[in-house]
Amino acid sequence: MGHHHHHHHNDNLKVAFFLNLSFTIVEIIGGILTNSMAIFSDALHDLGDTLGIGLSIYFEKISEKGSDKRYSYGYRRFSVISALINSMILLLGSAFIVYESVPRLMNPQKVDAEGMFYLAILGVFVNGIAVWKIKKGSKGKSINERAIMLHLLEDVLGWVAVLVGSVIMYFWDVPIIDPILSLMISVYILWNVAKNINQVANIILQAFPKNIDIDKLKEKITGLKNVLSIHDLHFWSMDGEYNIASMHVVIHLDATQEDVVELKKIIRNITKRYNIQHPTIEIEYQNEECSLSH
Repeated sequence: MGHHHHHHHNDNLKVAFFLNLSFTIVEIIGGILTNSMAIFSDALHDLGDTLGIGLSIYFEKISEKGSDKRYSYGYRRFSVISALINSMILLLGSAFIVYESVPRLMNPQKVDAEGMFYLAILGVFVNGIAVWKIKKGSKGKSINERAIMLHLLEDVLGWVAVLVGSVIMYFWDVPIIDPILSLMISVYILWNVAKNINQVANIILQAFPKNIDIDKLKEKITGLKNVLSIHDLHFWSMDGEYNIASMHVVIHLDATQEDVVELKKIIRNITKRYNIQHPTIEIEYQNEECSLSH
């Protein structure tokens, strides 16, 4: 059942991918014909999302592979690489659009407001369908899908902005609205890229996962029967969702083997509740010397 659901969901991502890809091509041509930088910056946004969805389909397939001789933790990190590639593409694209738009602030160029209007309506419609498709198929399960859905919603908002701008420019001669819109969209893209890169860097640098309350977890474990203390705690995340932990738990001398087995079971259950999918627990008796504490 799970597999069937996943397959169906992948189809939704594929529909969103092809919708976005064909529409991005329409936009780039539309941007040239209407001479609008705002359309271009939305085209870039859509191109980023198209790549994001494409990479996500590809990398999600890869990241489901389990561990092998090459990657002992499996392939989950690949989705992080996909986020990084996507961010870099958006970064370059936004820099280009800012570079093209700034001179137009000083010297606004005539744009085809009517053409922009029709493209914007199409944009809201196409991205709206893509959002609906992914939402229907995924229930926003993975971090990747949630990110894609947010991107597509942003695209809808970007097109609403272009729609409003085109209506104003149709009735009034204020061509400066076009580069202003395009810069606003670019700044918005750059802001999101910065957030993404920060998240990716945290995962690669093995920072504490944000969704784990370390202090609460420590408190819970040290409060268990037979536990004296806990040290050498390490937490990191494979992809922002799948978290790994290792810890040394020091116990009373008179704890029996049954106690140890039971204790490990309890700790595993606790770590699961705290968003840790892969705990490694080392048990030490209180008079034992820990090789790592020197």
